[in-house]
Amino acid sequence: MLGARVRCVMDRPLGSAHPRYPDMIYPVNYGYVPGVMAGDGAEQDVYVIGPTVPLKVFDGVVVAVVHRFDDCEDKWVVAEQTGLYSEDELRAAVAFQEKYYKSQWIL
Repeated sequence: MLGARVRCVMDRPLGSAHPRYPDMIYPVNYGYVPGVMAGDGAEQDVYVIGPTVPLKVFDGVVVAVVHRFDDCEDKWVVAEQTGLYSEDELRAAVAFQEKYYKSQWIL
């Protein structure tokens, strides 16, 4: 999926709280790709990196895949285009949630 163009719909826009953990505030837009099913049986989750305002939709490119070893689904990292962010910048942007999982990054 790396390099694929996707349309993302946000269900947890930047600044919103996690539905089960209200102290966890999303520092990035978080949503899903309609019609693409993930390992958990729900639509594919995405972190949207770059925009600094809450979004409803975003068209971008999959720049990384976070393959979780201790979960049944992977997360996609989407940005406006490839090459804008280093691996360290991508990891830092989603560490608020990914720090709780063992994972491998595919870039």
